[in-house]
Amino acid sequence: MVDIPSLRDAYRARKLALFDQLRSARAPTRSVHTALRQLSALADETLGALWAEAGFAHAFALVAVGGFGRGELFPYSDVDVLLLLPDDHAADIAPERLEAFIGQCWDAGLEIGSSVRTVDECLAEASKDVTVQTSLLESRLVVGDKRLYAGFRKRFLAAIDPQAFYAAKSQEMRHRHQKFDSTPYALEPNCKESPGGLRDLQTILWMSKAAGFGNRWDDLAKSGLATPFEVQQIKRNEALLSLIRARLHVIANRREDRLVFDLQTAVAASFGYAGESQRRASEALMRRYYWAAKAVSQLTQILLLNIAERLQPQAEEATRINDRFFEKAGLIEVASDDLYLKDPHAILETFLLYQKTIGVNGLAPRTLRALYNARHVMDSKFRNDRVNHMTFMRMLLEPRGITHALRLMNQTSVLGRYLRVFRSIVGQMQHDLFHVYTVDQHILMVLRNVRRFFIAEHAHEYPFCSQLAAGWDKPWILYVAALFHDIAKGRGGDHSELGARDVRRFCRQHEIEREDSRLIEFLVAEHLVMSQVAQKQDLSDPEVIGAFAKRVGNERYLTALYLLTIADIRGTSPRVWNAWKGKLLEDLYRSTLRALGGRMPDPGAEVEARKRDALIQLALYAQPFEAHKALWETLDVGYFMRHDASEIAWHTKQLSRHVPPRGIPVDPHAPALVRARLSPVGEGLQVVVYTPDQPDLFARICGYFDQASFSILDAKVHTASNGYALDTFQVVATFIPEHYRDLISMVETGLAKTLGEAGPLPPPSKGRVSRRVRSFPIKPRISLLPDEKAQRWLLNISASDRTGLLYSVARVLARHHLNLQLAKVTTLGERVEDTFLISGPELQGQRAQLAIETELLEALAA
Repeated sequence: MVDIPSLRDAYRARKLALFDQLRSARAPTRSVHTALRQLSALADETLGALWAEAGFAHAFALVAVGGFGRGELFPYSDVDVLLLLPDDHAADIAPERLEAFIGQCWDAGLEIGSSVRTVDECLAEASKDVTVQTSLLESRLVVGDKRLYAGFRKRFLAAIDPQAFYAAKSQEMRHRHQKFDSTPYALEPNCKESPGGLRDLQTILWMSKAAGFGNRWDDLAKSGLATPFEVQQIKRNEALLSLIRARLHVIANRREDRLVFDLQTAVAASFGYAGESQRRASEALMRRYYWAAKAVSQLTQILLLNIAERLQPQAEEATRINDRFFEKAGLIEVASDDLYLKDPHAILETFLLYQKTIGVNGLAPRTLRALYNARHVMDSKFRNDRVNHMTFMRMLLEPRGITHALRLMNQTSVLGRYLRVFRSIVGQMQHDLFHVYTVDQHILMVLRNVRRFFIAEHAHEYPFCSQLAAGWDKPWILYVAALFHDIAKGRGGDHSELGARDVRRFCRQHEIEREDSRLIEFLVAEHLVMSQVAQKQDLSDPEVIGAFAKRVGNERYLTALYLLTIADIRGTSPRVWNAWKGKLLEDLYRSTLRALGGRMPDPGAEVEARKRDALIQLALYAQPFEAHKALWETLDVGYFMRHDASEIAWHTKQLSRHVPPRGIPVDPHAPALVRARLSPVGEGLQVVVYTPDQPDLFARICGYFDQASFSILDAKVHTASNGYALDTFQVVATFIPEHYRDLISMVETGLAKTLGEAGPLPPPSKGRVSRRVRSFPIKPRISLLPDEKAQRWLLNISASDRTGLLYSVARVLARHHLNLQLAKVTTLGERVEDTFLISGPELQGQRAQLAIETELLEALAA
């Protein structure tokens, strides 16, 4: 009789010993299959002992199915079994005996997944459900009646329709890829299910088994579906992905197939990676994973097309494109398998033809294989070949297909072999909390965004950008700048400066004219500047506009930089771009354009123009004659420079009736007036607060928005000459109410009530941080510097984003009686880059400055 506790202890001890093998950094990658097979054999042995103890008749069979059926068991994967019964003796087994057997399996430590079916039931279920069919395809006998299992296997394989199975699994693969945005480059990829994961390789073997082409990778080579080199590459990458998955299970102590942020560092350490000054250990691991997933994607695409061609030979005639290429069923096919080895110039010609040939939507398996096997040809001689340079420039000059062609070049590893500097950023993750793509994918996304500015069908997305692009004569200049703007990421040093050096070499090699070359180099070197000025500096300050205009130099450079900046910000993450950033950049563009035209900002003339425009709008509101004077007479030039005419008109309409008469002392207990409207520049609300000034006013307002789950994008703070504060906020809600009027009413009532309540400032809320922030925190940074006149101070902070962060900063400013004049809040994904223009007597002393900076750092780190 089997002693279940002893069996369980023995099973657990041997399993943990195998876990230790998998965890060892010294173990070679290929050894993972041995450990997984041993785990499977251990489960087989335990099942065999329990089967014998149950005393089932020899007429039944215990069959391993699914992943367990492959004979490799991952540490925390289910042990899936089928109790196979003969059709004529199905009733001979009592259900309670089955339940007892399954219960003993659990008691012995096996995480069992079980089903009980007759042979006919198995075949019937398989015919209805491709998932069941796939699970049974991988079945193997563990213990029991061999003849029963052999008979089932024979009938099962005879019933499979290879073409229908291929179609079903292909569709299943497409749907699975769509769930992961059809890219292997997710931040937290699933090493089993994501594109380029283990499931893709398993799908190829399932298709091969169903069609009778072979059960193992070596069989595919024998049948001609894969070359020996391709099989070698598949085995190498499969072993790496399997080891990553196995270590994920062991480190997480559960079934975990996702490389989540929390586990990336630990898994990287298990591979022996250590953090460096320029790259985290997790980034090194993820780069290795992405390269493996990319190789798997390439190879599975080749094999998928080859299997399809073998199952369904194309009757369609091939159409000759030229002496080297044919077009067949919408795919470009090489005329001979060794074309690229004989004529390397044909490699880039392939992608040029992909752009130019109408009706072509991809590359044939023969072409993909020829490219994969010609990688060694793409060497320094290939990269320095003048014919290749001319072909690549012709690709950039083509009116269509540029983005698709360069993406295809990246997928087939040609782009990184032609542009050596591009190869170093393929699969490079950026743990800066706002990029959600690898560097190569981000670059191609930016290229796509630039390209869309020149396509009429996308003009509705960013009309002003499309308008500027319509007057631009050389789009390829912007394409090259997009291709190189982040190409030096991860090398150490200033990536803009290093990238400018790289693109200078590219322009020289590709014989680009000096004037165009200088513009491209400028764009790469300065691609971050416009965003920094727009989001961190006071655009109402003539000196800011003048300095930026001087740096840009002329209208052509300004327009190119503006288009590249918009495309770059949009290409970091769907969450980073918003209409407010768009308005800031457009305002900077228009102000700089006027400055470049000789019209440097004249505060007096600008204020008068805005007042005139505001009065025209006020006339539409049917305001009483000169009703604006009471408010305007209390406001200085700074107010009018920082607000456009529509904002001034809105403020005047809402506040003019509430301005206290001149000469009457300010009542500190007068109720606050709060008005809100839908933001005229996009999502969110614009909120104005008019109330007697108080030292901690900004902090109280931030505290309300924090508690009410609003994010502040921008704040403009003014103190009128009558002692009232006039503060304007641009805010967005983390929730969407059913009616926006309810949201406006809530803000107007709630904020006014909060400002009317006396007492100390409430403590900031302890907001939860995301897993990504927790796993890859950003060290808080603070910069506190005086302006040129030493009258105001510029405070810059950079930190991981969390709820209550801005309120925590505002409390420190209030505690030191600092006056805030301007706040620019820039949220980059899960990182904040905030700028505050402040003043106050405590800023004049070095010891007080140090205390302020220390308290701010403590608030950011809390």
